Amino acid sequence: MIARLSDLKPGQEGIIREFEDNDIFLKLMEMGCVPGERVMLEQIAPLGDPISVLVSGYHLSLRLNEAEHILVELNK
Repeated sequence: MIARLSDLKPGQEGIIREFEDNDIFLKLMEMGCVPGERVMLEQIAPLGDPISVLVSGYHLSLRLNEAEHILVELNK
């Protein structure tokens, strides 16, 4: 099942499949968000933005408007 990274709940993980927005594609790739990489949503800030994810072995904070452009395949 494919979902947006911004729609995951804390503790959910998946594999990055693609990006919808080419404008932030390079920025996300430089931060370790590459297709095929496993990503896990760790925390959501109290007001809902930003979110903290574990990707490529480190913790990364993303704004929701960035995370909604990352499509992930959820683990079964």
